[in-house]
Amino acid sequence: MTTSDMTTDAPAARPVPRPRTGRLVIASVPANHVYVRHLAPEDGSGPVRLPDPVPVGAATTQQWWPPVMLDAAWVESHDFDVFHLHFGFDARSPADLEELVAALRRRGKPLVFTVHDLRNPHHLDREAHDRHLDVLVPAADALVTLTPGAAAEIRDRWGREAVVVPHPHVVPLDVMRKAAAMREVLGRGPRERELRIGLHVKSLRAGMHPHPLVPVLVDAVRDLPGAVLQVNGHRDVLLPDGARYDAGLAETLQHHAARGELDLRIHDFLDDDGLWAYLASLDVSVLPYRFGTHSGWLEACRDLGTAVVAPSCGYFADQAPVLTYQHDEQHLDTDSLVAAVRAAHAGHVAAPPSVDERRHQRAQVAEAHARVYESVVGRR
Repeated sequence: MTTSDMTTDAPAARPVPRPRTGRLVIASVPANHVYVRHLAPEDGSGPVRLPDPVPVGAATTQQWWPPVMLDAAWVESHDFDVFHLHFGFDARSPADLEELVAALRRRGKPLVFTVHDLRNPHHLDREAHDRHLDVLVPAADALVTLTPGAAAEIRDRWGREAVVVPHPHVVPLDVMRKAAAMREVLGRGPRERELRIGLHVKSLRAGMHPHPLVPVLVDAVRDLPGAVLQVNGHRDVLLPDGARYDAGLAETLQHHAARGELDLRIHDFLDDDGLWAYLASLDVSVLPYRFGTHSGWLEACRDLGTAVVAPSCGYFADQAPVLTYQHDEQHLDTDSLVAAVRAAHAGHVAAPPSVDERRHQRAQVAEAHARVYESVVGRR
């Protein structure tokens, strides 16, 4: 969710009664996010997560408010055992978060904070996110993060230890199974379709910098037999009437598309089914990030058997087996990008996780979170 989607004047939420259960009750911010949903065991056991409150007067679809659970008043008036923060605090000030922490302390409710982003991919400048982290990381009763590299950075910056728990699957397991079966069928005979190397520019959030990658990829793919460069992007960035139209990028892509050097596809935001079908149609996805920390897109690609070429910034190589090229805010090493694409074309990629492996991992992830919750409740 981008900061442009956030509205700060959300009306107050209706109280949600505590579930009548002997299990721990988690106020999870948010609850209805694919990452958070997949922290739970498949059979629905484990802690109970409260639903995301819908503010009074807010539309229930096509609208997003800053999570109501982040209001200190909500904390004071609702019953739960653990407050677990993931995303959604961008629109809050550091003072707001300090009030949230104070309310949790008054109620004797432990705070668990999963550090997904050490650098916010939606912010050009890191200062605002750093100020948020400077409130939340020291205040948390327990920290979770996704990679050893991120845990090391947390240790260096704040002297805190974070429990490292890997990112669970993103794509539904039944969709994973169908995609794996289709790739197996295609892999049995001679390869008749092109090898699709994808670059997705989405809506150009701040951490993305595809502009210098395009000519490098055009040249690299041109020399690879049977390879096609496919670029997908949203209308708001690539069409002149778009709210975030990037004329330079759009004109460059149109130029290469007219020369037959790439397959350009401009569309609206894809729903989940459309996104899974798109990613499964690719053989390789090149991530054009110049800064960031972790990636759900990376995990979705792995779920669908699509190899990932990821930049050296952040902890993407820590997160999962990827092909790495050197790219950050200061520098792009074009030779390393070409080498990574060639390696992917040659099939020098890690095997994707199987459905059974993802299912086993999800159970482990759920157990790890249950241990964290029991630990902080016991300390309180």
